Amino acid sequence: MSETFDYIVVGGGAAGCVVAGRLAERKAGRILLLEAGPRPEDHPETLSADGYKHAFVNDALFWDRFTVPQGAAGNQRFFVGTGRVLGGSAAVNGMVYTRGDRRDFDAWPPGWRFDDVRPDYEALEARLAPRPRPPTRWTEACIDAATARGLRRCDDLNAGDLGGVIGYEPMTYDGDRRRNSYVAFVAEPGPFENLEIRTNARVHRLEFGGEDGRRAVAVHYERDGRVVRARVRGEVILAAGALETPKILMLSGVGAGQALRFVGIEPRVENEGVGRNLHDHPNVPLFFWSRHVVDCLYPQIYSFRRTYAAAPLPAGQPDTCFVFWPAPSAMKEAVQRMLPGKVLPPKIYHGPGKLLLRKAVGALFDTPPAARMVDHLYGIVVILGKPRSRGSVRLAGPSADTPAVIDPAYLSHPEDLATMVEGVRFARSLARAGTLESWTRAELLPGPLVRDDEAIARFVEKQAITTYHFAGTCSMGTSDAHPVTPRLRLRGTHNVRIADASAIPETPVSALQAPSMLVGYRAATYLLEDRP
Repeated sequence: MSETFDYIVVGGGAAGCVVAGRLAERKAGRILLLEAGPRPEDHPETLSADGYKHAFVNDALFWDRFTVPQGAAGNQRFFVGTGRVLGGSAAVNGMVYTRGDRRDFDAWPPGWRFDDVRPDYEALEARLAPRPRPPTRWTEACIDAATARGLRRCDDLNAGDLGGVIGYEPMTYDGDRRRNSYVAFVAEPGPFENLEIRTNARVHRLEFGGEDGRRAVAVHYERDGRVVRARVRGEVILAAGALETPKILMLSGVGAGQALRFVGIEPRVENEGVGRNLHDHPNVPLFFWSRHVVDCLYPQIYSFRRTYAAAPLPAGQPDTCFVFWPAPSAMKEAVQRMLPGKVLPPKIYHGPGKLLLRKAVGALFDTPPAARMVDHLYGIVVILGKPRSRGSVRLAGPSADTPAVIDPAYLSHPEDLATMVEGVRFARSLARAGTLESWTRAELLPGPLVRDDEAIARFVEKQAITTYHFAGTCSMGTSDAHPVTPRLRLRGTHNVRIADASAIPETPVSALQAPSMLVGYRAATYLLEDRP
């Protein structure tokens, strides 16, 4: 089959929905939005503000991926699944919306600095209307602990200065409904006559042609068991995320020539940076047993701090995020999602063992003693906000069905581990500060036996997990060393743009929902400015 569109957007996630919705509203032509996962209406938990914990254990909504063993992180294979549904990870995440620290954007190209992008953020927020959750006794005790340890209370975490602050995180919700980019840019203003949305449509590759072979002329995708060739008159916009976008490019013959030939793909456009510069925010959770019931159901208290004094960052720029996490919000579901990947060998992970283990975990957590325990449990999650480690995404074969080789190289830079060790020490001090001290009965993890730096480092290496903030694999910049230009054009091609977190050259210290939407918003602006 073959059909023709003016624009094809690959990926209906946080950024892709912004791109497709803005183009459709401006009547920019005939637009095709391709999403590998289902429609959110078929999974109502993705549209509910309280449904994120249920979405987290719904395999139909996730790319089921793992990294290669991480030698500097206990040789673990990390689960790195991201949202696979209209709305993407913004349909299954905790709804946190943070712009980032203004100094984060100094590492981005000119024109992308904090004051440059402020109007774009404001336009996004006019649609999304992010807002904080109301306080509780426990959240106020957390803030009191942080201020006792030298942080200042901040009522606006999007003002651009996150150095040494704590506050209530803006979240993308409205009452009991999730309010992500799919809702705000596609569902609410739609339906659009000029926007065709295809779900359960897995893109295999881009087809290049033209006089010099560098123009994308079609997108090949699989749906309902058959491959469809969608032709494009204008531009192809890749917004499939920092792990899928480089894979699609490499399957299309765009990437490092030698690596492509090694897996049997003839290069179309040699672009050495595609798939490189992968980085993420690894985290390690500490858990504390509370004397009182933790009266909170959302991870809504965030703090930011410069933890590693010797980090090569401007003075005062935060490098670590500390999240106060209430176990009653999603402890059962978090264990159900993460435990199978940690304890089951790869060969049996995808079999019935995973479901049986999840059922056993659910049955255990539903017992009265376990339920009481969870009600009296809270965590302080130490998140490495400015990682120095850099990894890659590579192909393992020429087929879209073959999983990519994902290597974030977690903690491979020694400063990352040093920062996390200091972060653990600071998190421990928070649990014994201010009025939070009266809540804290005991430290459960890492526990009283883990005291010196070496023991804390081993704890971090073994217990670290991802925060699902993947970025950088098609980074934008002004030099040819960057695969993408500041206007988000893929170098070496005539009509391909990158519009997701893979274009982010250096991750902000904050979560990536807002920066990803920012990239999508800017991509739509450039497309509208450059259309014939």
